Amino acid sequence: MPRVKRGLAHLKRRKNVLKEAKGFKWGRKNKFKLAKIALWRAGNFAYQGRKVKKRTARSLWLIKINAGCRENGTVYSKFIDGLKKNKIELDRKTLANLACNYPKVFTELVKSIKK
Repeated sequence: MPRVKRGLAHLKRRKNVLKEAKGFKWGRKNKFKLAKIALWRAGNFAYQGRKVKKRTARSLWLIKINAGCRENGTVYSKFIDGLKKNKIELDRKTLANLACNYPKVFTELVKSIKK
């Protein structure tokens, strides 16, 4: 049986890794071993970052809602409690959008809860 050298597969894998590492600093952009490690680490950080992005977005929504509530003379916790008691089911992303971009609508919402 003839010997298989796998030259094409080796070069293709190497080319793809170096293509992915384009733009990296120092030897990590053109040295295969360093590029492979850098890509592995970058992938891990990207995975973690996708989780952190959700956390930071939610905390930003809470800050925006609280700021809108305080402008209307209440606080976040009482506002959310009032929403639940009045069976108004709006998620925090929508509430933050209302507080930032449509303050008049948000003010009416706060007024309806205060009653």
